[in-house]
Amino acid sequence: MAQHEPLPRLPDEIVDAAIMWSIRLGRTVDADRVAPTVLRAFERWRQGDPRHAQAWNRVASLQTAFSDIPPQLALNVLQSAPANRAAPAAGRARRGALKLLSLSAVALFAGISAYDHAPWQRLLADASNTSDKPQTMHLDDGSAIVLNLDSAISIDMRGAQRRIVLRRGEIMISTGADAQSAARRTFWVDTPFGTMQALGTRFVVRLERERARIAVQEGAVELHPADGSAAAVVAAGDSRWLSDSGTLAAPAQGLDSTAFADGVIAGKNMRLGDLIAELARYRSGRLSCDEAVADLRLSGIFHINNTEQALQFLAQTQPVSIRYRTRFWVAVGAPAHG
Repeated sequence: MAQHEPLPRLPDEIVDAAIMWSIRLGRTVDADRVAPTVLRAFERWRQGDPRHAQAWNRVASLQTAFSDIPPQLALNVLQSAPANRAAPAAGRARRGALKLLSLSAVALFAGISAYDHAPWQRLLADASNTSDKPQTMHLDDGSAIVLNLDSAISIDMRGAQRRIVLRRGEIMISTGADAQSAARRTFWVDTPFGTMQALGTRFVVRLERERARIAVQEGAVELHPADGSAAAVVAAGDSRWLSDSGTLAAPAQGLDSTAFADGVIAGKNMRLGDLIAELARYRSGRLSCDEAVADLRLSGIFHINNTEQALQFLAQTQPVSIRYRTRFWVAVGAPAHG
């Protein structure tokens, strides 16, 4: 029997990047519908280093090998993976994730959203928050990171740069002085839509389906879209959207972007529709707001771990009705008239 030479080991960050590209390019059933800017950015990455092409070929080969697996089975494997990953060996889990994540392409191409239904991002993360309240991490460089519920990050403080990868959810970062380093290193945050450099700052990064929202409280943050288009600086007090193809100003909503760190949703002169969308992030099931009442304005503080209490408060203080089809399907609308 012929003996095969073992494949050379690739750096974890390159394997991670190949997996991320696999997921991003697999979000649409038809490859022709992938944005040209995304394809160009992928090609720049793939051709930028021979190891990138090697990692991509391995991911692609795994996708081919698993192509006959039923989509629901693929989804079940993805969902059960975190529970089966009891061993603390991060390297072994990361390599296992490569095989498991190849299954996500099967599920995605069959029309099942792994982003919504399978928290694959946690398989790649160094830290994740699965509790019912925000968690704070303190890093060796003096930085502090608050992870919102259902959030996951990877951390690399070993090189000439400090680097955080936001894989899922939302974080607030207060950058430290990096006093233990001979020269203060730059601080970067990577997202699926581009990267950003913190310029001595406190800021919030929140992932959504097709973009990330960056809100700066102190200092400034420089955004670099994934397609290589022009960078943009977000100053203190401002917010901006970062997508694959550029950045856009994010209009103020009256919501305090840092309030989640205290376990609340807070704001002044908020649209009811925006508040309900925030509450929906912290509930199981579907919570919707009818357009007939979405533009009502209100101010207040609402605890993210008691959304039911928040809904009852709205019913008592606002001209709205709360309709329960089931406990997991709730609609906020105009009051019923007799």
